[in-house]
Order: sequence, then C-alpha cells, then structure tokens
Amino acid sequence: MVNQRTLKSCFSLEGKGLHTGLKIHLTFNPAPENHGYKIRRVDVPGQPIIDALAENVTGTQRGTVLSANGVQVSTVEHAMAALYACEIDNCLIDVDGPEFPILDGSSILFVSKIKEVGTQQQSAIREYISIKRKKIKVVDKTTGSSMLLVPDESFSIQSQIAFNSTFLRRQDATMNDISEFTKDFASARTFVFVKEIEPLLNSNLVKGGDLDNAIVIYDKPIEQQKFDQLADMMGTKRKDSSKLGYIMNKPLLYPNEPARHKLLDIIGDLALVGHFIKGKVIANCPGHKINNLFARAIREAVYPNIKEEVPMMVGEAVHAGYYSWSR
Repeated sequence: MVNQRTLKSCFSLEGKGLHTGLKIHLTFNPAPENHGYKIRRVDVPGQPIIDALAENVTGTQRGTVLSANGVQVSTVEHAMAALYACEIDNCLIDVDGPEFPILDGSSILFVSKIKEVGTQQQSAIREYISIKRKKIKVVDKTTGSSMLLVPDESFSIQSQIAFNSTFLRRQDATMNDISEFTKDFASARTFVFVKEIEPLLNSNLVKGGDLDNAIVIYDKPIEQQKFDQLADMMGTKRKDSSKLGYIMNKPLLYPNEPARHKLLDIIGDLALVGHFIKGKVIANCPGHKINNLFARAIREAVYPNIKEEVPMMVGEAVHAGYYSWSR
C-alpha cells in the first residue's frame, strides 16, 4: 500500500501565458487528503475553483483548457504532468489569469520546484485505477489517432508520432516507469511548425510564443517578407528564409524531443483521470483531443454516469473492460 502525498510547502512560479502573452503568477499549495488537483482563479471575484478532471476539459487547441464555475484556465498540461510524475496526489493551484505560464515549454521548472520543496506523506491510502482483463481503447476516426490501455502492474507509455515533414516524420518515445520522467522527459519542449504560426496569430493565439519556449520547425520555405513579418509579430530576430530546419534559440535536447514532449502531454492529460493508473498506454499520433477522449473513457469505466452527464468531445470512444481499485 502507498500513502497519498502532498507538497511540504507552497512554491510559486511566474511567466508569460503562451496565448495571452500576459504575465501570470502560479502558486502551488499543499492540500488535504482526497483533495486531488484543483485550480483556483484568484483574480476573479469569489475565487472560483475548477476541479482538474477530464470531463471539465472544454478545449484542446494548442493546449488543454479546463472550465467550471464560469471561469477557465488553459495550458495546464505541463504542470499536471509534473504533479503526476512526482506522485503528488493532492494540490491546490492558485493562478491569477486565464492560463498557466508557458515557461520554457516543458515541465522541468515545475518538477524542479516540487523537488526543491519536497513532498509530505499523508495518512490516507492512495487508490489506483487498475484494468484487470480487457482493454480500454479510444479511436478518433477524423485523425486516425488512437490510445490503448492494457493491463499491467505499473504505469508505462509507448508512444509514436508522425508528421508529413522532412524534419519530423516518425518518432517514437517510451517511458518504462514514471521514475524516468524527471531525467528523460520533463525537459522536452512543446513544438510548432512555422506554417502553423500565422493562423494561430490570426486566431489571436500564441501572443506569448517565442523561440525560447518552443521547438520551432521551419520545413517549407516562404517569402522572406512574410518570414520577416512573422518574426516581427512574435518579437524575435529575423532569419534567412532560405535556411530550413529547427530555428529556436536552444538546440534540440534529444533527437526525438518532439516525441518525448508528446509523451509528457499524455501524462499531463491523463493526470485529469483523478487517480494514478496501473497499466500500459500505447499511443498512436497522440494529441490533446485524443488524450482527453482517452482520459474520459477511463473515468467512464470507473464512473459510468459521467458519460450521461457530460458530452464527449468530437471523436469516437471504444472501450470495454474490467477495472478495480487497488491500494
């Protein structure tokens, strides 16, 4: 049996929001037993709280958006991945804006702060979701993405991504145990293709994006004038449009860093299941939408009434199996 854990003390981080560009402050607080993860909007009258659960996800474009009680918070997945991977059961997060700061585009600063303040063992026993015989599978027919959970005694992930790009075709990443996260996955940064940036800016998104908080992949040449305009819009130094490749300020940390970051995102989105999972996850072309469909399917296996109360997001979920609680 494993006891629940929370933080030994509070810690804070601040940085700009990826989409709003606002300066955002976050404070992670210890929380009582059986509290789970909750987010409190301290900038809103009454300080409404959002339960960080899969059915409260209302958007998955370029990040995971949670909404409840008339407020929302986006880009929560990197912090959620850090809490889950550091085996924190209970935490209350205060935020003074509509999204979490992007920081360096990874989970490493969250993990470093958690390890700095340490964890506190609590009296309550941790409960695990354990799939005993059959599998839980989710397929998104619109994209071809799929997620599969098969029985196992520990938590592991095998993930594959694929893009129609010279610089990012197929990549694989595997985490055999959650203890590998800090060293091998926490520092993997989010990534974006240059061709995606202009539509995002036109949609009033990524105001806080720059070459310090994302892997930027320039794989299809565009006119120098347009390339310069994009650089100016993002507040970054102009570059030669004839030179293709990775154009962020900090080089790749791993040859498969994008695949590692997608695995990080899976953990952050599965943290919204609300309990730690025993099982092997096999992911094909994961993304926030399919991750959320998968997290909802797991929660529906445990709480069948959830599907009746909260509509699924676009996609098809196919799941069947026997689950059990284990301590």
